[in-house]
Amino acid sequence: MAHFLKAFARTWARRELRGLSAVWLVAFAPALTAWRDLPAQTAPAQEYQLKAVFLFNFAQFVEWPPQAFPDRQVPLVIGVLGEDPFGAYLDETVRDEKVNNRPLAVQRYRRVEEIKSCHVLFISRSESDRLDEILAGLKGRNILTVSDADGFAQHGGMIRFVTEKNKIRLKINLDAAKAANLTISSKLLRPAEIVGPGGE
Repeated sequence: MAHFLKAFARTWARRELRGLSAVWLVAFAPALTAWRDLPAQTAPAQEYQLKAVFLFNFAQFVEWPPQAFPDRQVPLVIGVLGEDPFGAYLDETVRDEKVNNRPLAVQRYRRVEEIKSCHVLFISRSESDRLDEILAGLKGRNILTVSDADGFAQHGGMIRFVTEKNKIRLKINLDAAKAANLTISSKLLRPAEIVGPGGE
């Protein structure tokens, strides 16, 4: 399964999201299309394997300002803040991969103050009660914020995963991304729902 999803990630990037509808169907493999038929302890794990693939691909469709990378050797860091729902799978997804000739790295944080160099930050649902505090602490930094917490875009987060009836779709707060000097490709915006603060 890990090999399949990683191969899918490459294919998804090469096709540059062509042909995807506004609702991103979770139809990458028969084992992933019917979470309701999986044991309760298995379905969430499969969901977060898919979300790990999405995080990897987000890195290929976002442009960071030059100051986000002091030199060519600096890796593109995908971070997880709070309880980690991915386990080792996020590390496996990015292992040996590169984006624009940069290696990728995964970091995990308990507090915003621990975040030094980070480019894509997944904020866990465990941090739902302090989203405003977290996003305020990240203000002015060139970090793409992602979460599946309820109301994430409303709080000023940039990309929210929404899972409904075995489907994953995206809500993107474009104003929040622009405020962080991040440019999101139209190829990523096209299949997403664009929202603003208070718009979820």
